[in-house]
Amino acid sequence: MTKPLVAGNWKMHGNTETASNLAAQLAEQWNDHLPVEMVILPPFVHLAAVKAALAKSTIAVGAQNISQHEGGAYTGETSGEMLVDLGCDYVLVGHSERRELFGECSATVAEKFKAAQKVGLTPILCVGESLQQRQQQQTLDVVNGQIAAVIDCVGLHNVCRAVIAYEPVWAIGTGEVASPQQAQQVHSAIRTQLGDAGADTRLLYGGSVKANSAAELFAQSDINGGLVGGASLEAQEFLNIVKLAE
Repeated sequence: MTKPLVAGNWKMHGNTETASNLAAQLAEQWNDHLPVEMVILPPFVHLAAVKAALAKSTIAVGAQNISQHEGGAYTGETSGEMLVDLGCDYVLVGHSERRELFGECSATVAEKFKAAQKVGLTPILCVGESLQQRQQQQTLDVVNGQIAAVIDCVGLHNVCRAVIAYEPVWAIGTGEVASPQQAQQVHSAIRTQLGDAGADTRLLYGGSVKANSAAELFAQSDINGGLVGGASLEAQEFLNIVKLAE
């Protein structure tokens, strides 16, 4: 059986003290024996402090971004080896905010995915459609294309070894949530695209996930957890969400 995973994307919030305190609260209250994996994705500058606060727990740590380059004259970038050195296990690639605000195309996302796996990190590949694309009934084509670009770069087997998070762009930070049926339809299409090789690939739903919506989403047959944004900044709310993924 696929072990559910719930990841908390802290985005660009907090300082060292608040990040350490939040991580410590999660570590203190988390039951390591629950059949769910929890991952925290803090800003780069807080990775070391969060890792230290989680030292005695099984909560994993990941980064929000990675450079597609191994090293060199790339001012402001962070390589995969640097993330591994800080103790990361996971890294987000292709989040809609990276695609929309920073102009990352599918080819760049694929290269970042490749760079992550090369150093042993597990990518969490984010895919999803805009409101206009959904209204034009392009959702499945958009998501299929975003995944296909990565398959073309690294191969189906390597994509199936990663995590894929479906996040409809229109639901990120808006309070809007795809209905369980809408989310399941997309997750089912992703599972079909991956074929038999992706039977155990963890597929997450993201987009304004909260405790009051998570249970029904996680109950869908092809949803194996969630990528949580704002709600992951509140320890008890996030813990409640994670427990619902059992």
